[in-house]
Amino acid sequence: MYTFHAEKTKNECVQWIRDFFDKNGSGCNAVIGISGGKDSSIVAALCVEALGRDRVIGVLMPNGEQADIDMAKLLVSHLGIRHFIVNIKNAVDGLTDSVPFELSEQSRVNLPPRIRMATLYAVSQSHNGRVANTCNLSEDWVGYSTRYGDSAGDFSPCSHLTVQEMKQIGRLLGLPSVLVDKVPIDGLCGKTDEENLGFTYAELDRYIREGVIDDPEKKAKIDRMHVQNAFKLQLMPAFDPQL
Repeated sequence: MYTFHAEKTKNECVQWIRDFFDKNGSGCNAVIGISGGKDSSIVAALCVEALGRDRVIGVLMPNGEQADIDMAKLLVSHLGIRHFIVNIKNAVDGLTDSVPFELSEQSRVNLPPRIRMATLYAVSQSHNGRVANTCNLSEDWVGYSTRYGDSAGDFSPCSHLTVQEMKQIGRLLGLPSVLVDKVPIDGLCGKTDEENLGFTYAELDRYIREGVIDDPEKKAKIDRMHVQNAFKLQLMPAFDPQL
């Protein structure tokens, strides 16, 4: 039976981050998009433990008004890290207004995350940084991310950890419970992630780790989403002429 050792995993992840920076930018800063949710909060806290708060930069990127931006401000204050607030609304509106056609609904949904990632790299390249990916295994498993948006980054501390596992690590890191247990909302239609997905993260995590799920319809949906979105986790296919 699968057993998760939170403290061991947390310590190993912290060391992994240190090793990454030793090999890929000794003295560089970790640059993290701070949404106010558990994932970015936990990744930021891991980076602070690994590198020290002076080498962690948080970037808050509201798209106009962000209802829960106080959670993002709470996180950077709690960790004591320097941060920038970059409102992406003008960039989103500018691109939306400039294209000579009506953007599809999916394009409108994915545009802000991709502009946020461009923003993170602008901050990173201007401040000797490496961009942290903040995805977790549960979301990646069903493709609940934007390709070249929040799925991008230079290093990914938590992409092999489920939501339940991340919460345990967040508590070990001493993060406020309001951040660790915050219900994730997509920020677009007002629904929670779980309402959009059609199953809970607890159900998904159990299925990932133990292969057990009680509802056959949910199992079928998870399997379908996993297959359909597998390409997001793969390198771009490239033709090899075999010269």
